[in-house]
Amino acid sequence: MTKVKPEEIAPQAETLAVADRLHSAAIHLLRRVRRQDAVSGVGPAQLSALSVLVFGGPKTLGDLAAAEQVKPPTMSRVVAGLQRSLLVEITRDPRDARRIHIHASAKGTRLLQQGRQRRIEYLAAHLGSLTPSEVAQLGAAADLLEKLLRDWR
Repeated sequence: MTKVKPEEIAPQAETLAVADRLHSAAIHLLRRVRRQDAVSGVGPAQLSALSVLVFGGPKTLGDLAAAEQVKPPTMSRVVAGLQRSLLVEITRDPRDARRIHIHASAKGTRLLQQGRQRRIEYLAAHLGSLTPSEVAQLGAAADLLEKLLRDWR
């Protein structure tokens, strides 16, 4: 019988502490940059769904609901609002008329790209208070986070 080491069963205390700090920092960072979204005049649920379409491509209603972790009736209301604002276009599936495909419109894509740019500029303005070395450290940390997300299973 092979003996299992405790560190193979549960994350070490240091790893848990880092995970806790990253979790809190990510939430606070997102909340602060999201304040820039008010300029768009579009609510958070609609912006989030639009983001999935802009960066992930066209989706069915069910796929979009799953991506946003909501039920299809909720997503139907979100999509209806996006459609009224001309931020998405809806087409019927040629093989199944009950199924729709939701695409970000050019207006929706522009709105999202402009919002992303506002968030990035807002964050960059605050990064300006750090030293070049600290900004480089954050860049290295971002590289690690991107690697972690690429390898996530």
